[in-house]
Amino acid sequence: MSEPLITLLAGPTASGKSRRALEMAQRTGAVILNADSQQLYTDLRILSARPSAEDEAAAEHRLYGVADAAEAWSVGRWSRAVAPILAELAAEGRPALLIGGTGLYFTSLTKGLADIPDVPAEVRDAVEAALDARGEAAFRRDLAALDPAAAARIEAGDRQRLIRAQAVAQHTGRALSDWTADTTPLLEPGSWTGLVIESERGALYAACDARVAQMVAAGALDEVRALVARGLDPALPAMKAVGVREFAAHLAGETTLDAAVEATRQATRNYAKRQLTWFRNQTPGWRRL
Repeated sequence: MSEPLITLLAGPTASGKSRRALEMAQRTGAVILNADSQQLYTDLRILSARPSAEDEAAAEHRLYGVADAAEAWSVGRWSRAVAPILAELAAEGRPALLIGGTGLYFTSLTKGLADIPDVPAEVRDAVEAALDARGEAAFRRDLAALDPAAAARIEAGDRQRLIRAQAVAQHTGRALSDWTADTTPLLEPGSWTGLVIESERGALYAACDARVAQMVAAGALDEVRALVARGLDPALPAMKAVGVREFAAHLAGETTLDAAVEATRQATRNYAKRQLTWFRNQTPGWRRL
């Protein structure tokens, strides 16, 4: 039986994933596909530690720096972008190496993830007002007409899930239960191999701190200055990247550079810790590196 042509390489930030991926790609001829939600953005080359131009030239890389910071890429949009590339590489018999630290991207590949459209705030607010006005019993009967499975499943007093189910059904015309059931994985079972870089925590935190220093030396402040100057919605994914808020505070005169660097180091370590925990819990059968 031949080895799967698709390799998934996951791990926390600053764990050396990009270096490991480049070594693997040069050895196997694989095309490297980005599975990191921040490295999608053109505006975040430094803060997201995107592969350098030299590394991108050393092996074929795709889905890096393909989105503008004004765009809000979801896991669904990434899935729709990566699927045709995987099909293309499979047809050509070329190996693919998907690398990143965004857990939900790997979930969409291996388990499937419902791409539920965002519900506008005004729709959710109206649904919440209806719940308050009608009471839970009457509201639940209304929900049962649109999504009987959700009405039966959601426990008494769970306002958040009742509102969510009703709002999705009203906005999309489709039951939330149907959306969540539509979770076909992008990859066929047996078509892929999963690897996780599981770093020792102390060494990982030291690498996070060193990375922040490297980012500052490479021009992270100029990158944040250019991003802030665009006046983008702070709720956009790119504006929530680690380092943007911290360095923007320094540029606005609200804190010293040393304080901004330390805050970014702490935020980076916290992010790496969450990633370690997620991959430990969600990918138990993957091989550890």
